Amino acid sequence: MSDNPKTKTSSNTQKDPDDWVGGDEPMTGAQRSYLKTLSEQAHQPDAYAEDLTKAEASKRIDELKQALNLE
Repeated sequence: MSDNPKTKTSSNTQKDPDDWVGGDEPMTGAQRSYLKTLSEQAHQPDAYAEDLTKAEASKRIDELKQALNLE
C-alpha cells in the first residue's frame, strides 16, 4: 500500500485545539448547540459561554463528554 496522507486521518483528528489554525475564531453553530446541550446534561451551566473560540469550545466539549462518560 502507498502512504497516502488522505487515508491517515488519525493525526488530524487528534490535533490539539491550541494548535488549530482557526482556533481563535468564534465557535461554530454546531459547537454552540452541542456545548449548550452537554452543559445542561452535566448540570454545569457555567461551562457554556457565547463568546468562546472554536478551540475553547472544543476543549469544553471534550471535558463535558468525559464528565458524562460519553467517550
